[in-house]
Amino acid sequence: MSNDPKGILLESGTNELEVIVFSIGQGVFGINVMKVREIINPLPVTKMPNGHPNVEGIIRLRDEVLPVVNLAKVIGFPPSESPEQDKLIVAELNKMKVAFHVHNVSRIHRISWEQIEKPTKLSQGLEGSTIGVIKMEDNMILLLDYEKILVDISPSSGINKEEIKTMGSRERSYKKVMIVEDSPILRRLLEDTLVTAGYENLQFFEDGKLAWDHLEKIGKEKLFTQLPDVIISDIEMPKMDGHHLTKRIKDDILLKDIPVVIFSSLITGDLYHKGDRVGANAQVSKPEIVNLVENIDKLLA
Repeated sequence: MSNDPKGILLESGTNELEVIVFSIGQGVFGINVMKVREIINPLPVTKMPNGHPNVEGIIRLRDEVLPVVNLAKVIGFPPSESPEQDKLIVAELNKMKVAFHVHNVSRIHRISWEQIEKPTKLSQGLEGSTIGVIKMEDNMILLLDYEKILVDISPSSGINKEEIKTMGSRERSYKKVMIVEDSPILRRLLEDTLVTAGYENLQFFEDGKLAWDHLEKIGKEKLFTQLPDVIISDIEMPKMDGHHLTKRIKDDILLKDIPVVIFSSLITGDLYHKGDRVGANAQVSKPEIVNLVENIDKLLA
């Protein structure tokens, strides 16, 4: 991986990312470098009784025990034809470590989020596992929804609305909350959860560009009463990522005082500092929904 001190990992709000490209069967896929801890050859797998069909078992990597998720099974592709070339991509997301079993790892691409298109509902439906399609000159690379893959295997690793009920009642229905999140599943979960928490005036956008276009339109038409009281944004989104969106908001004289909360599976070391540099008012790791609501409460107090 890139160790260039001027590289993308140390930049802020550039709307770029680095993607590790890998293959499963004839399919070409990508995963954000910031999710990946290392890439290793397969290790002996210990099968677990009554395990999920997409989980091969567990491995021991130094002092850690990690589940191995077979991505070919997840996406309905055939098993590897050359197991000797297979790799494990050790990733960390939603504060969990997991090894994704893939068939081959090729290279790293640096791309702009503008190169990423959202898959059509016709091509995969609401429950699909693909969140983006990267248009390259010679092929297309699919970005999988790795958080959804983990939640499908272990629902307890996702957002739990029941946790909100323990926080007690609050009256916040008049506050306008903008949520920028590309995953249809997470949008539904956030809507259910925030309504349960007392926030009923919600407006959802599928990516940072749609959200920014809406904010720009409010400014141009001087519809200031329509400005949100708080903005919640994911980081990884087609067209415009959450860091670039936050930077634009904080650089705008009209918008800079609107609190922005980054809610992402990537709130770790480098990415936390990057969120700080673009001016995020708070950063919360998925799926810590109670922490998210507490931060919104504090920012709107």
